[in-house]
Amino acid sequence: MANTNDTDEDGPRVPIVCAACETTSRIPLADVADAVERHNEQLHDGDDVAEVDPDIADQIADLVATELGLLEDADDSHS
Repeated sequence: MANTNDTDEDGPRVPIVCAACETTSRIPLADVADAVERHNEQLHDGDDVAEVDPDIADQIADLVATELGLLEDADDSHS
């Protein structure tokens, strides 16, 4: 298992789900991409099976879009 520093353990943890393995894990934010890739490579021949929990991924996308002002433009076009 990878070593984590105190920052990782105190920071946000992202839920990763794998329907094929019927597992859910919480991974430090900084390690998410590597953990998902490693899981899929080792257990699923590189197929994209494990992923960030879709509900969380949608929330993150909304937060980023709001931060970038993308949602404001969409709301203005409907007026």
